[in-house]
Amino acid sequence: MQPPSLPVETVLSDLLAALDVGPNAVLVAPPGAGKTTAVAPALLDRAWCGGEVLLLSPRRIAARAAAERMAMLAGEPVGKTFGYATRMDSKRSAATRVTVVTEGIFVARIQADPELAGISAVLFDEVHERNLDSDFGLALALDAQGSLRPDLRLVAMSATLDGARFAKLLGDAPVIESEGRSHPLDLRYLGRRGEARIEDEVTAAIRLALREEQGGVLAFLPGVAEIERAAERLGDLPGVRLHRLHGTIAPADQRAAIAAEPDDMRKLVLATSIAETSLTLDGIRVVVDSGLARRPRYDRAAGMTRLVTERASQAAATQRAGRAARQGPGVAYRLWEEAATAGLPRFDPPEILEADLSGLVLDCAIWGVANPRTLAWLDPPPEAAVAEGRTRLATLEALDADGRPTAHGRAIAKLPMPPRLAHMLVRAGEMGLTREAAEVAVLLGERGLGGPGTDLETRARRFRTERGRRAESARRLAERWATSVPLPSREGLGVGRSIPTHNPQVSGSRLARTPPTPSPSLEGRGVAVAIALAFPDRVSRRRDASGERWASVGGRGFKLDATDPLATAQWLAVAETQGVAAGARILSAAAIDQATVETLFADKIETRRTFAFDPTTGGVEAVRERRLGAIALSRGPDSNADPVAIAAALVDGVRDHGLHLLPWGEASAALRERAAFAAAHGWDGALDDEMLAARLDDWLAPLLDGKRRLSQLTDADLVEALRNLVGWDAMRALDRIAPARLETPAGSSHAIDYAAEAGPTVELRPQALFGLATHPIVADGVPLVLSLTSPAGRPIQTTRDLPGFWAGSWSAVAREMRGRYPKHPWPDDPAAANPTLRTKKADARFGKSG
Repeated sequence: MQPPSLPVETVLSDLLAALDVGPNAVLVAPPGAGKTTAVAPALLDRAWCGGEVLLLSPRRIAARAAAERMAMLAGEPVGKTFGYATRMDSKRSAATRVTVVTEGIFVARIQADPELAGISAVLFDEVHERNLDSDFGLALALDAQGSLRPDLRLVAMSATLDGARFAKLLGDAPVIESEGRSHPLDLRYLGRRGEARIEDEVTAAIRLALREEQGGVLAFLPGVAEIERAAERLGDLPGVRLHRLHGTIAPADQRAAIAAEPDDMRKLVLATSIAETSLTLDGIRVVVDSGLARRPRYDRAAGMTRLVTERASQAAATQRAGRAARQGPGVAYRLWEEAATAGLPRFDPPEILEADLSGLVLDCAIWGVANPRTLAWLDPPPEAAVAEGRTRLATLEALDADGRPTAHGRAIAKLPMPPRLAHMLVRAGEMGLTREAAEVAVLLGERGLGGPGTDLETRARRFRTERGRRAESARRLAERWATSVPLPSREGLGVGRSIPTHNPQVSGSRLARTPPTPSPSLEGRGVAVAIALAFPDRVSRRRDASGERWASVGGRGFKLDATDPLATAQWLAVAETQGVAAGARILSAAAIDQATVETLFADKIETRRTFAFDPTTGGVEAVRERRLGAIALSRGPDSNADPVAIAAALVDGVRDHGLHLLPWGEASAALRERAAFAAAHGWDGALDDEMLAARLDDWLAPLLDGKRRLSQLTDADLVEALRNLVGWDAMRALDRIAPARLETPAGSSHAIDYAAEAGPTVELRPQALFGLATHPIVADGVPLVLSLTSPAGRPIQTTRDLPGFWAGSWSAVAREMRGRYPKHPWPDDPAAANPTLRTKKADARFGKSG
């Protein structure tokens, strides 16, 4: 029996059996096992597979190569049973059963058709790479499978042994593991000079490999610029055919780099990390690895995704070296010391953990999911990144106040770029500035175009006439982007937006047939306007005379070299910054004037009335401001301030600085002291600071209507407000437990001091208590402290036991008082005497007249 030609074929029966009884499976197969081209065709004759199979590939080159390989094995042209679809190219027909698509294409397709009508299975190839589109596509597919398509088959195919996590994500799906092809691989560490350019070191290693080894050579460099410089240094090599392999070369050139050489020439391929996985390059026996990669990294402080050159991970280095041993014994030259391998990062982090998630949040909103974290993820998107993306999308008018996508948000989601730049293109298109916006998008994505310098306006002028292959390619890309933007209609402009344009066709309800003409007011300002549209939160105004410090609409502070030509401007549209907080440095910007800023963002300018409370005076200063975000465009006193708002500011002032600012008088203070005593003795109420502060809006706010200072309140106002706050029933209970005054047998009334250190205390003359045989109490048993005074008001005795005082020390007190105050009664038995506050003589007269 002839053995299977591909290692994965030994486990295909297990995979098919698993999919016959369940919707999901995980296939773990090392590079070279054949999973990319063998699995999809094997599904086509299953009973459940009456529709199309989608095979997701992380790269356009790999997608096209996989389709062509499957078609060749089937003896068919591409586009019949096996086809492909990428953003730049596609070949498929009504007969196509297997379509290889890039992950971004799949996300767009499932967004447009959540049921995936006519699709029987989706295969996620190379899921271990953890691209954002791959993770998102899998999350959407699982969501669709759970709610709309329980019959949809999903297979995650990975080159690593971490299949258990994917299996759990796919509902405890079975994991099928395949062996890979194993050919001897020799690793050779060359090291490299730190001061040398990487392309020089790579070309030296290539020349060594061509002399010492047999077969084709694949060299990994970080980016296109390094590939071009290496190719220039190598020149024409006898017996060697040089190929470039990266995402921007023509499909025919990509095919030539992958296919076997048609003659006896040796193959030399200069590639980016695009060749790490998914592709088998015929004839390659030697790999030269620079150890570097250029990857997109989101700079959260700058709010930009940049291409960063960094060390390749251990996993990437292993994948690269494995390219040499796919078809036979191979050798890998590594441009670092062997001991340095352990210091490389083990894996590239999942893109979702460090990417700008604005696009993801927008796509989820279009899907109908307000919070992306509610979908099924291997690693959920960080909450902070989701919140940041949601805030940015709201600023760009892509999401409404409820987090739902706007018509504008749906429009920018269709463009193949980050939301900021897509927003810029659409809005600039409404103003007739599409070309300038497309140029800005290219300049921000490709460093060095248009020369050095901070001023993007100057760089754009140089870029338009710059020579060279890179500049020409960039201009073609800008042109493609410019023509991909739909021309504006009335609906596209948005209700209430002030868009400067002189094109009469914009007023129609149909799409305009020609681009609008820019307003003369924008002449020469297209680049600055485009930047302001993309980064409205970074529009900045100068804060000092030197032009070194800048304040932005978004609230961040920026810095600019005082010698930079842009330092003389009053306003800047800032595109790129570097650093954090107030120390962030402006990397690129363009000068803009305030009039243009106010025109662009007329619907964002707010008139605010602010109220500053001064705790030293207890008053409020009313100020009227026109603001664009954190920048005050104008400021002055507000003579027509809303009295309700002023009252609210006074209340907030008390809330922030304390109740002690209120003009408490004797009556209001006494009421609160009674309440504190009563609360300690069972009263169901309170007037303490905590309660009053919590209910300021209930009792204080009504008192402040029409007032500008706390000092305009009276003590009577406060007493009345507190009594109303307590309520009639509670006040009756308070009066019973802690009466405000003591009514004496003599008919006099005396205030009870509930704040006295000794306890509730009453100061009065003993004559007012004559005839009283029991001690007065409050709170059902608490004796009042009686502070007894002479007729002159001097203290003579304090007691909590009036009967005991009458029977005890009264006689000595009376004997002494008779000598000092003979006109007043000092009877021997006060408990039996008539109460009086008059002299004996007055009593006699009163008795006679009575």
